[in-house]
Amino acid sequence: MFSHALRSTPRPLLLASAAAFSAAFFATRFPDVPGASVGSYVSTLLIALPSFVALFAYLGPRRATLSILAVSAFAYAIESVGVATGFPYGAFSYDDALGPKFLGLVPYLLPVTYVPLVIGAVAAAWSPGNLAPRVLLSALLLVGIDAVLDPGATALGFWVWPEGGPYYGVPLSNFAGWLLSGAVSAALLLSIARSQYPPPPGTLDSAILATAFWTGAALFSGLALPIPLGIILFTYFLYRRSRLRTQSK
Repeated sequence: MFSHALRSTPRPLLLASAAAFSAAFFATRFPDVPGASVGSYVSTLLIALPSFVALFAYLGPRRATLSILAVSAFAYAIESVGVATGFPYGAFSYDDALGPKFLGLVPYLLPVTYVPLVIGAVAAAWSPGNLAPRVLLSALLLVGIDAVLDPGATALGFWVWPEGGPYYGVPLSNFAGWLLSGAVSAALLLSIARSQYPPPPGTLDSAILATAFWTGAALFSGLALPIPLGIILFTYFLYRRSRLRTQSK
């Protein structure tokens, strides 16, 4: 499976994945060098760009814009509630590393980091037929991504869990929250898309790049469990991308 998926993956994407993995070394080992914050913003935008472009090609400008705005609005809402009340993730707060915050609670950058993951998870879960299985699988994949992402982001100081938790300082309630928010986000995206055709392979590219980066962050931060999980997800996403490439022809 992996060898076939690897052969089917465009070389620029593989090189970009290697670059994202390598960038995690500098993010974890040299977080305070001059220009690090600018580099973080630029890399975040570059990681998000492929899936946004692919979504516009897939749905057209109107539905793609509506999809991004709907998922972004929901993300702002549930994350703001989460920071203010602790529901549904557990008590946490964002640090200043991700830049200025909406209502002083959630970084304005949130849609650029979250929405491409939703697009990728929904693309990876695509199949003909009922929406319910796709929504569930998308949500589970988003939980898997967060299990790779959250320990590294916590180690980098992107957000803080004041009460800690058993998974590298992250409470288990966080993953229940991601299951809920992931299901709603996937349902929003699918309900607006309303397409019976498989999405283009490029809708997965941002999730692939993000998984490569956060797997690297786990490795260079010495976090053992997220590393094999990241490798499994990265492999699965490449496999699903190769399947979409075949189905889209």
